[in-house]
This record gives sequence, structure tokens and C-alpha cells, in this order.
Amino acid sequence: MSPLVGEFIGTMLLILLGNGVVANVVLSKTKGHASGWIVITFGWGMAVFVAVSCVAVASGGHLNPAVTLGLTAAGKFDGSIGGYIFAQMTGAMAGATLVYLTYIAHYTASDDPDAKLATFCTGPAIRSVVPNLFSEIIGTFVLVFAVLMAEAPSVGPEKAILGLGSLGALPVGMLVLAIGLSLGGTTGYAINPARDLGPRIMHAVLPIPGKRDCDWSYAWIPVIGPILGGLIAAGVFMAMSWETVV
Repeated sequence: MSPLVGEFIGTMLLILLGNGVVANVVLSKTKGHASGWIVITFGWGMAVFVAVSCVAVASGGHLNPAVTLGLTAAGKFDGSIGGYIFAQMTGAMAGATLVYLTYIAHYTASDDPDAKLATFCTGPAIRSVVPNLFSEIIGTFVLVFAVLMAEAPSVGPEKAILGLGSLGALPVGMLVLAIGLSLGGTTGYAINPARDLGPRIMHAVLPIPGKRDCDWSYAWIPVIGPILGGLIAAGVFMAMSWETVV
């Protein structure tokens, strides 16, 4: 499996299972209806575990433009940035489409347009630009900094690819669970531009009955916030590495 195919498949699985658990909780007449935030965060943690397990060997299991950009900024990835991000975006769009097809009868049965949007993308509990942006920055900082501190080798001939898989699939799943439980109550913790923007685009495109607008005025926050968080993590990591060398 090529790295780009791995990123596509891994991100597709991530969104299928992650947004799938949201759909199971918030849509009407599902077996998991109204089972709550703990189920959603645990589902996302398991989604990361499964996705990383499947593709870590092929691509490093970045599954997230913020991870790819953060690792690149830290000098730990010299692969195709554009190719990785394209694969992640299209994988996320494919995963969101599969969630819609899986729960299509429940989209029809549900009469809450906000709940339908939530199965595709994130939104703030309290809408306020600076706190919302900070939440996405700090959540992604924790994720990318942990990846960098895992001390896996950089990309190179016959070397492993640094990514979420460098932590191990189970630890990174537990990390995402912890981020969701501790920091996710403010914005729904996108911590991944592809995870939010790709499905948001599919919400606009798919023929979802009774859907609302896509909340484009908020959509930049779960894109810019994670990118900034990943770059800040890279900066802190590099500063620490420089101090160690000196």
C-alpha cells in the first residue's frame, strides 16, 4: 500500500467510525440515541485506534493535515505534504459519505437540523471566536507534541514514517480520548482540519433531508486552530531539542 493510499483509507476509516458514533448518539431512533458525550469521545478514541492500526506501516498514520504540517515544520517529515493533505481531505469526504449512507433512514427520521450537521462537523458549545480558536489550538498542540516526543525516526530511505503510529495505535487512541474528555467540551475538538472541513463540504453536497446551512462562518476555526496548534507544537519541540544540543 502506498503512503497516499494509506492516508486516504486511514482517514476514511477515522471519519466513518468517528462521525458514525456521533450519528448513533444524536440522530433519532438509533440504538445509541442520547447515550452521551462519553460514548462519543470513546468512539473517537477507538476510531483513531482502528485507523492508525490499519495504515501506520504504510503512511505513518498522519490522518490529519495539522500532524503533517507540524512534523514537516519540526523536520520530521519530508514526504509529499500536498499529496498527504489531499489524501486526508478526500478520505474524510468519503468517510462522511459512508456515514450518511449507513444512517440514511435516521437522517429522514430526525427533525433536528443541528444534530444532522453535528454528524458531519464540529460546532462550539458557546460561540466566541478567541476561546473557540484557543480550544482548537491547545487540543491540537497536545496531540502533535505527543507525536513529536515519541522519538520515532524521520522519513528517509528504508526508515519508518513518523506519524500518529509512532505512539502506537492504542496509546494514540487513548490520547485522543483524553483530549476529548478533558478539552473537547468547548468546540467538540476537531483537532484536525480534514476531519472538519471534508465532512462539512459533504454536508453541503449530499441530499440530506431537512438540513440547515453548513455554518461556514465558524468553519475556519477548526481549520486554522489545529494548524496553529501543530505548528506551535513543532516550535516548542524544536526549542527543546536545541536546548538539549546546547
